[in-house]
Amino acid sequence: MQSTGIRLIMLMVVIWLAAAPFHAAAQENPPVTDYIIGPGDQLHISVWKDEALTRQVVVLPDGKIAFPLIGQVVAGGKTVDGLTKEMEQKLAKFVPDLNLSVVVQQVGIMTIYVIGRVNSPGRFAIASDVNVLQALSMAGGLNPFAKRGDIKIFREAGGGTKVFDFDYDTVADAKDPRQNMRLKKGDVIVVP
Repeated sequence: MQSTGIRLIMLMVVIWLAAAPFHAAAQENPPVTDYIIGPGDQLHISVWKDEALTRQVVVLPDGKIAFPLIGQVVAGGKTVDGLTKEMEQKLAKFVPDLNLSVVVQQVGIMTIYVIGRVNSPGRFAIASDVNVLQALSMAGGLNPFAKRGDIKIFREAGGGTKVFDFDYDTVADAKDPRQNMRLKKGDVIVVP
């Protein structure tokens, strides 16, 4: 009986030790954020049982869309849920028992720029999210004269420009992987 108890305890310890890496990995992964609508995205917007209020719209470069009854609405920079709630509030005046659906049918092309001391600088049109390391790889990697610790990412936001520092070796050595951020439309990576 005593050996059965020891075996049970040993089994529980083995299971706990085997699960520990998965628990640690789950804590290290950052939370996934909701998709942010941007210029060029194609949206399917429909009001249930009302064909006149069902439209395919493309988000314009200024982030706006046009929709019957409510006119122009800023969609760019909002999540799908955020846009749905805003449109429901505006349409509720005109449509009783409103059931609105907003679906991203096609993601607009995201353009990023990599300039400076990389092997193939330029403008890159991509259809999916990329991080800084991936963008540098698309640009052919750093050339031998690049200042690896002084890379900057420029992002237009809120009427101004934010600048983020990026140290290639720190990220590549996994010392600060948070610097390897997801890029957004229009970001410019400068490699001095």
